[in-house]
Amino acid sequence: MTAQDRQMNMPLSIIQVPFGLGAGRRGAELGPECLMQIGLVRHLNQLGITVGEERRVGCTAAAIHSEAAATAAPVRKAKYVDEVIAMSDALSEQVQASIESGRFPLVLGGDHSIAIGTLAGLTQQYQQLGVIWFDAHADLNTEETSPSGNVHGMSLAVALGRASLTEGQWNWPGKSLNPKNIVLVGSRDLDPGERSYIREQGIACFTMHDIDRYGMLHVMKEAIRIASDGTDGVHLSFDVDSVDPVEAPGTGTPVRGGVSYREAHLALELLHESGIVTSAEFVEVNPSLDTDNRTARLALELIGTLLGDRIL
Repeated sequence: MTAQDRQMNMPLSIIQVPFGLGAGRRGAELGPECLMQIGLVRHLNQLGITVGEERRVGCTAAAIHSEAAATAAPVRKAKYVDEVIAMSDALSEQVQASIESGRFPLVLGGDHSIAIGTLAGLTQQYQQLGVIWFDAHADLNTEETSPSGNVHGMSLAVALGRASLTEGQWNWPGKSLNPKNIVLVGSRDLDPGERSYIREQGIACFTMHDIDRYGMLHVMKEAIRIASDGTDGVHLSFDVDSVDPVEAPGTGTPVRGGVSYREAHLALELLHESGIVTSAEFVEVNPSLDTDNRTARLALELIGTLLGDRIL
């Protein structure tokens, strides 16, 4: 049995995380339910993929974006830290339970702050985790370098030990990621502090310039090599804002000049063929900003492609 066959035959655990407080615009918390309503499970079943279980991280009323929450004055620059920590702890447990039951965790966000919980769970199960991070942004800000204080821009920094959410009151429960096994793909909106950190740590960062210049095939071959080098698991974290907003308008932080429709599909086709991906999350689908569920349907298609859907 090939690596791709094992990936296809492993039952999925779909974990919904309806959380939007890590972002600056509300609506991403509606993303998981939207994906389910437009037929994600049915689509996967048609591909012969078994959805072994469906899980959901309960977000309390205080942690769901509301008008009151959106205007609440934060005590510190990083916003809604307590809610992010509660969500992350709960999601970490769900991810670990999924792996322990022999299932492939497919996490549906929510904004990209949910990656804190996903990675916290994964790094307690894998000794050396590689991460491929599709995103227009690097999400490597700290509370000090963040222009906005939105935690979805700090999630990868927390997992790398660069940022702390509570100044020592909440300890990262997993192993810190190794920068040499992190790959950023589709970057085009990096803050100054993030640029410096990427260079200092030698993190592989394939910007849109690199994709334009060398092509997605070359970029993904390198991404697969780097993320799998000496690792026992590879996680795909896919932010839909990595795709150009012409194709993915329903997201909170769109940036022009992103990955094309076919480039995104090719990238995930190559990841499936590699057989290295052991978990995945798709985040920042914001139905309140979408047009006729265009972005949600794109995310559904891309999930299918990662898990083996092909033209022929």
